[in-house]
Amino acid sequence: MTRLPFWKTKTLDEMTRKEWESLCDGCAKCCIVKFEDEETGALAYTNLHCRLLDGSTCQCSDYKNRKKYVPDCVKLTPASVASVDWLPDSCAYRLVQDGKDLPDWHHLVCGDRNRIHEEGHSVRGRTISEEGISEEDQEDYIIDWEGSPP
Repeated sequence: MTRLPFWKTKTLDEMTRKEWESLCDGCAKCCIVKFEDEETGALAYTNLHCRLLDGSTCQCSDYKNRKKYVPDCVKLTPASVASVDWLPDSCAYRLVQDGKDLPDWHHLVCGDRNRIHEEGHSVRGRTISEEGISEEDQEDYIIDWEGSPP
């Protein structure tokens, strides 16, 4: 009898910390600087990434201490996944929350952490750091991610 993978048998709340962390596909789409229109709630995405993100690897340079350096960094939890509207449709946390399967390029499915980048499902090489760009100028970096959020 074949055992189903944990993301098919557990809710986000039931996962161990290791399982939870392993769900992240490393796309870094959540690390993009975003703006929300106060009147409409519409989101605008930039091609800027958090100053702690390494744009060539899509990894946080200080994940453990990120809140110390970036206080508005959102720490995802099972509760926040349901309420955060800027997670991409391909986000594994959102997919599991919605009872959907992980895509074939997800490292837990294919066994290759680089496939996401090779197939263009991450922001690797498509963003620049917000470091040194004033908050007033960040809106100048709003882009259309090919007609949809990144």
